[in-house]
Amino acid sequence: MPCPEPTEPPALIIFDCDGVLVDSETIANAVMAEEITALGWQVTTDYCLKHFKGSHLDAIMAVIEEKIGRSLPENWLPNLRARSDIAFRKDLRPVPGIHALLDFLVESDLQHCVASQGPHEKMAVTLDVTGLKPRFEGRIFSAYEVERGKPHPDLFLHAAETMGHAPQRCVVIEDSPLGVQAATAASMRVLGYDPKGLDPRLAREGAQVFTDMRALPGLLGI
Repeated sequence: MPCPEPTEPPALIIFDCDGVLVDSETIANAVMAEEITALGWQVTTDYCLKHFKGSHLDAIMAVIEEKIGRSLPENWLPNLRARSDIAFRKDLRPVPGIHALLDFLVESDLQHCVASQGPHEKMAVTLDVTGLKPRFEGRIFSAYEVERGKPHPDLFLHAAETMGHAPQRCVVIEDSPLGVQAATAASMRVLGYDPKGLDPRLAREGAQVFTDMRALPGLLGI
């Protein structure tokens, strides 16, 4: 069930990274699909988006190994990351409206941070390429810092504690069902970004769904 809407503006906005700040999901999952298909398991970009979006890489790799019936080659993950970085540097863009939204949050003196399932090395590339890295310097959190990634609440609770705010005063912006589950488990209100309006799972997991970053200030009550 979704958390009740607060009666006052939030103290902290916690952004997911991929698909919320940077428009990386299609790029990353296209590379993922090619690398998995090369192993002998034929998958598409759409399949990866549906089944792997928001998942920790360790969990994805375990699924792949089960499907192909053998361990992944030692160079599989480094090669995936290298190819993804090349694709990001070539084609990655910020999510439409995110720079204007962040300007508004700064002007409103509303604290915000990033809490991503991905490693810091990946965010260093994606946030830098899109010009977002300086906006979050010192406020970037990764699931690799905590014991359990999404859908567990550990990452969001870690971010809130580090930033000095109670979970009930935080709002999470997510685009994946796993992320929504994690935010709900952390007793945080969660807004689900679904620009194409095609993922009913976000609402089912308890998110208030929106399709345009320009709508976010109104949803936050600021």
